[in-house]
Amino acid sequence: MKEKKRDFCFYARLYRKILVQDLKSKMSYRADFVISMIGMIMTNLAGFVTFMILFGNFPSIGGWDYYHMLFLYGFSLVALTPVQCFFDNNWNLRFAVQSGDFIKYCFRPVNVFFYFMSEVFDVKGLGQLAFGIGTLAYAWSHIGIPVTVPAICKLILFLLTASLFMIALMNAAAATCFWIQGSGYVMVIMFRFKDFAKYPSHIFTGVFRILFTFLIPIAFVAYYPSLVILEPGNVPLLSWLSPVFGVFFFWLSYRFWMLGVRKYDFTGS
Repeated sequence: MKEKKRDFCFYARLYRKILVQDLKSKMSYRADFVISMIGMIMTNLAGFVTFMILFGNFPSIGGWDYYHMLFLYGFSLVALTPVQCFFDNNWNLRFAVQSGDFIKYCFRPVNVFFYFMSEVFDVKGLGQLAFGIGTLAYAWSHIGIPVTVPAICKLILFLLTASLFMIALMNAAAATCFWIQGSGYVMVIMFRFKDFAKYPSHIFTGVFRILFTFLIPIAFVAYYPSLVILEPGNVPLLSWLSPVFGVFFFWLSYRFWMLGVRKYDFTGS
């Protein structure tokens, strides 16, 4: 069924109502909510401890000292939060497609992508967000970056930009289920690539540097956008272009996702 044209305000109101109901449902199991939040914080705390151990043996990585690497780590955590919170239902896409339950999303007068993604809000991502912000603030204070309104505005803009790249990767990986049976491994592989986001791009050489910059743009999840804050006097062109690239990659992933929907809708597979 072809959806009617809807404006942004319509989808914002609809999402607010869906989100409220989803949170009410989750809060009815408060112990599960608290345990999930603690688990996410502890997972990220383990990453923080790993950094401390690593820099106890190495003074720098690729010329980056402890606090710059910690800034990059915190930046990546915050940038990964939107994909964790708002697009976590991508992990369930292959099950809905394989079982045939996905057909229900094709008969509502709203955008299929929005409808599917809005069903799940992963509250664990809020724990990651809190830890990421704390890590960013801690590293920021030790690096000595001036806290100004323009710096905060740039930080927010380029954090949102960085988020688009990981969202795009997970959208594209999830959509492969429309063509590939047992596509879960594609999702797992793409998700694992996020671990490379917390390292400077220049530590990778040759084909891997090209791969992580242009084909699987993990370098844009943290490294290039963060340089706008860390090196304001020497920002590379790729950093300034990251908002454009981010929107482009997200748009491509959305079109690929919707292409899979049309295939499913027409074939019933």
